[in-house]
Amino acid sequence: MHALIVSADQFEDCELLYPFYRLREDGAAVTVAAPAAGRITGKHGYTVTVDAPLATLDAERFDLLVLPGGKAPAALVHEPAALAIARAFVRGNRPVAAICHGPQVLAAAGVLAGRHVTAYHTVADDLRRAGAFYEDRAVVVDGALVTSRQPADLPDFMRALRRALEAKSR
Repeated sequence: MHALIVSADQFEDCELLYPFYRLREDGAAVTVAAPAAGRITGKHGYTVTVDAPLATLDAERFDLLVLPGGKAPAALVHEPAALAIARAFVRGNRPVAAICHGPQVLAAAGVLAGRHVTAYHTVADDLRRAGAFYEDRAVVVDGALVTSRQPADLPDFMRALRRALEAKSR
């Protein structure tokens, strides 16, 4: 399994690192992509090496998309490659996991109409305007789409993500 984590500077550190290491622990190959090559820095100072710039990626090479939160999604909504990747995953019914502000990328990509989602409470109105049904719960699963609200939800988020991956592999 090959997972793609899409982020940018000012990501919420634990929302990127927790899935990164848990997926690797489960044997997944994990690629971190961002708008440019180099490194990205989280809100709390952790740095992560960017494996590939967004514009160089073929979304079809990946089985899972992870969109961490923090302030990074506010930058990603202006990145055409990030939006194209999100569209490819959702339209292909492949697993997408977005937490905190991560669902903002999906809203900007125009793929949330009629979908049940959650996110950090400050972006709930953005998601509703994108046509989503917002639910204030630790994790919301809508088909292959898994969303959560905040760092405290990470255990529920990863359990739901694992179940979505298992269902997809059947």
